[in-house]
Parts: sequence; structure tokens; C-alpha cells
Amino acid sequence: MKDTYSDLVNSPFGGKFAKALGLPRPAKLHRFSPGDAVSPGPILIVDADPTSRKDGDHLAEVLLEWDLDVRRHSTGSEKFSAIIGMFTGVTKPADISSGAMGIGGTLRSLRPNGRVITISRTGSQDPETGAAQQGVTGMLRSLAKEMRGGSTANGITIDGEADSVSVTAPSAIGALRFLLSGKSAFVSGQFIEVDSESGELPQSWEKPLAGKVAAVTGAARGIGASIARTLARDGATVVAVDVPQAGDHLARVANSIRGTALQLDVTADDAGERLLDHALARHDRLDIVVHNAGITRDKLLANMDEDRWDSVIGVNVTAPLHITEQLLASKKLGDQARIIGLASTSGVAGNRGQTNYATSKAGVMGMVATYADRLPKGSTANAVAPGFIETEMTARMPAVTRQVARRLNSLQQGGLPVDVAEAIAFLSSPQSGGISGTTLRVCGQNMVGA
Repeated sequence: MKDTYSDLVNSPFGGKFAKALGLPRPAKLHRFSPGDAVSPGPILIVDADPTSRKDGDHLAEVLLEWDLDVRRHSTGSEKFSAIIGMFTGVTKPADISSGAMGIGGTLRSLRPNGRVITISRTGSQDPETGAAQQGVTGMLRSLAKEMRGGSTANGITIDGEADSVSVTAPSAIGALRFLLSGKSAFVSGQFIEVDSESGELPQSWEKPLAGKVAAVTGAARGIGASIARTLARDGATVVAVDVPQAGDHLARVANSIRGTALQLDVTADDAGERLLDHALARHDRLDIVVHNAGITRDKLLANMDEDRWDSVIGVNVTAPLHITEQLLASKKLGDQARIIGLASTSGVAGNRGQTNYATSKAGVMGMVATYADRLPKGSTANAVAPGFIETEMTARMPAVTRQVARRLNSLQQGGLPVDVAEAIAFLSSPQSGGISGTTLRVCGQNMVGA
């Protein structure tokens, strides 16, 4: 849905009016288009300590291979597209100072829609080092709330001390490329956790999913349709799944991306078996499963009836569980399978009138966290938690409620379905193999939750 307020306050007259009254002025976000450079200008790497400097040098070599303009020092006259803060060697809270001041001293040189990305480690058993590692997260999340002009701040955390996982591990490099690009336009204040060296860099960054087959439930409209189109853009063959009532819309989506359509009630006892049979019969394989289908039946808990409660739990979390169990039991998923669930910020922080929905979406996060330890080596399970996204559902909200919801994040605007789709495409990719059991929020740093 069009954000008329945002258009108004960014017009010449409306901008002056908004500035005089101190009204929020959401910046126009630069989203990815095929052919875009990873980063449109110079990238500055700032080091917190000597160990971080060595890791920064290794990272600079990778960025140079992408033909990016990498700087290790600022002269004060450049305008940077991104600032990467290296904190991989911090062992005490005082170590953060150098890197934090280095980032702060160059923030005014950051271009609109710029990126600040921290890279740090987690998992130390030493209290002082653990305090330092956790301190970086507090710094980054606070910085994200200070960003302006559509710029974002996010972090990559690498598990383990010393060199147990390298800063140039495939998933660390993949996460960095995602966060640098316009694909992460509505992701801010978040951390991508890399916990192993698993994964591999794609043969083509333009088509990282070439040769893969993906199934997307709830694909007839909105976020699901955008997911299907984005996975197809990245090279996947897509099985678009939705209920028979959405058959016409589903067929149009499938035809537009040269995929196949499967009319299926995801709550059916044999839904997983039918999904797998379709994928194997039509495409000989199934590598990626996106559990996007979901419903809302909102009521205050005091007014909730069993039908409303049970239907939301059944579609949103029980169905993904049953389908995934059937797929795993078949042992016919691809060697590097990707299971991705749609969660929600309501599942992170709760939401008035959505106890059933929040329960189901928190359940999705618990589901992927548990599956991460059960999947075969090389396969992953993750979730994406959208905040306020401009869809047909949010368009039906009361006008004032909708405007308030749009502004309750650091970017002061609603996201688009493609923002969710880009995060899912990244988590579906071969380079994400070292990321599992996590939930990535796509919410513009919503003011609620972690």
C-alpha cells in the first residue's frame, strides 16, 4: 500500500512543513535491482585492536576481489557507502573504545542509505571477554537507532574464540554481502550469527540458487508471491503452493516465474508427502522449503474462542512441523536443504489482541532452533520475523493505527514484501550453510522486542 504521508513529507513543501513541526521524515530506501553493485562507493574498515586488524586485512582482500573500493583509513574528505567495524579481537570492554570512536568519527561521512556493519565474536567463557563481546551488541543496536537518511547498522557475530570460525567463512562473507547490498534495506539493528564453516560460495552471485528447487507455501499473494518471485530471480525453480480457493492467483504467480503450482491445504495429514511427490515428479528434487502460509484470527484472550485459537496454531506452526517431519522422514531432501519459517515480531515481543498469533510465531522460532541440531550436516533451519510490512492485510488496519505502526521503527516506515523475500533468499543460499537455528528480523529495527 502506498505511504502517502512519507511521500508528502519528502516533497519540497511538505518537507519544510514536517521539519518545522518536528514530524518524522522517512527516507526513501534504496532496494536491490539486478545489476546493482554490492556497494556503490568506498568502504572503510575500522579496527578495534591488532587482532581485529589482521581479520580486517583478510576481509579487505575479499572485498577487493569484488572490485570494491576499500579504505583502511579516512582522510576526512571521502563519502563512504559503508563502514565495517572489526571487533573480533576484543578481550575486555575497554577494547571496544578504539573501534567505536573510529566508527563515530566517520559517521558524518556516510552517504544516504549507507551501511554500518560490525563483525565480532561470541561464545567466550571468560567473563571479561564475554562482557566485551556482548558490549558490541549493545553498541550496535544503539547506533542503529541513531542512523539517518535510510542508513542501517547491523552486525555479524562469529561463534567461538580465536580462529575456530574464520571471518572469511562462506556464511560470514555471504552475510556481509547481503548486509552491504540493497537486499537488506529494511534490516537494521540485527545480528546474523555464523556458527560454523559450513556452506559454500555460489558459482554465480547473480544466480546463487541455480539448480535448486524451492517450495513456497502461501504463494498466491503478498509476501508469499514475492518470495516465489525472488527465489526464481536468484535461479531457483519454484513450486508455488496455496489453497484451492486461491487457484487463479496461484497459477498466475507460478506461470510468471516458470514454476509449477500446487493446490494444497497445508493442514492436511499428508501435505508433506504430496508436496514432495509433486516436486520429485515435476522437478526431480526438493532443496528449499519456505513455510510462509499463515492466518490471523485476532481477539483479546478474554474473548478468544477455541476455533480462532486452534485454526491459527494449526496453520501457522503445526502444519510446518508436520510437513517438515514428513520431508525429513522421506530422506529425499537435497544434501544442503534449507527449511525456513515465517515468524513475526509479534512472536518476539507479543502484541495486544494476538495471543494466538504470537504463540504460533514464537513456536516457529522454537521449531527452527530445535531443527538446527537435528538436520543432516550441511542443511539448515532458520526463520525470518517481519515487522510492519505493507500488505493487503495491513492495508485493512484503521488509518491511524496503520500510521503509528509504520513509524514505530528506526527507519520510520513500513517494509515491503520484497524485504522479507530478500532475507529468505539469502537464508536459502549455499553461502548460508553456517547459519542455522536463528531468527532474522526484517522490521526496520522495530521498537519492541530484542
